Amino acid sequence: MTMPPRKKSGKGASSGAEHQTAQEQPAAGVLTRLSSDEANAVLDLLLKKHPKLRPDAEQIATNLVSSASVDEVAEDVFDRVTGVDLDALNGRAGAHSWGYVEPSEAANELLEESVEDLVEDLKRKAELGLAPAAEVICTGIVKGLYRARKTQSDGALGWDPDFPAEKAGYTVEELIRSCHSTARQATLERLVEMLVPEAPEWQDMLRRAVHSPIRK
Repeated sequence: MTMPPRKKSGKGASSGAEHQTAQEQPAAGVLTRLSSDEANAVLDLLLKKHPKLRPDAEQIATNLVSSASVDEVAEDVFDRVTGVDLDALNGRAGAHSWGYVEPSEAANELLEESVEDLVEDLKRKAELGLAPAAEVICTGIVKGLYRARKTQSDGALGWDPDFPAEKAGYTVEELIRSCHSTARQATLERLVEMLVPEAPEWQDMLRRAVHSPIRK
């Protein structure tokens, strides 16, 4: 005599559903563990599948890259430049397998590296056509360097006291070079207005830096 198949109890069905949900949960959280390249690939595929989302995505991206303030950038730059201490300098200067590195040379390298990513971010924004966001970063960098110019330091800054002024001028030139030609004139006019109040002792140098890439 063949026995009819047993019906699954409510408990068993519930366990199956719970098991399925448990299996799905890790996949739902994979977005938080994507690398930057993987996240970019997901965004590209999503926008290709749903092109109507592009304007919203562009707006969100613009707001995201334009969110920094002059004071926030300035404080960050000041901390970075004044934070390159004697231990870091001793680790870079002196005799190495490839030769001898002067303390002043090592100091300049370390100070350059401390703000390199900010200058690159400024150039990226300018090249994307986000001139106002790039101007905020540029002004913040100059303001932070201006604050650091008279800081007494036994670290890298003490070995390269000219760095703040020289880097400020270079940063301004990089912004102007990176701007689209159609936006360059408006950018340099705004930039002078923004920079001079933040670094009054450097105003002549900054005015020259603003116009230098155009003369070249």
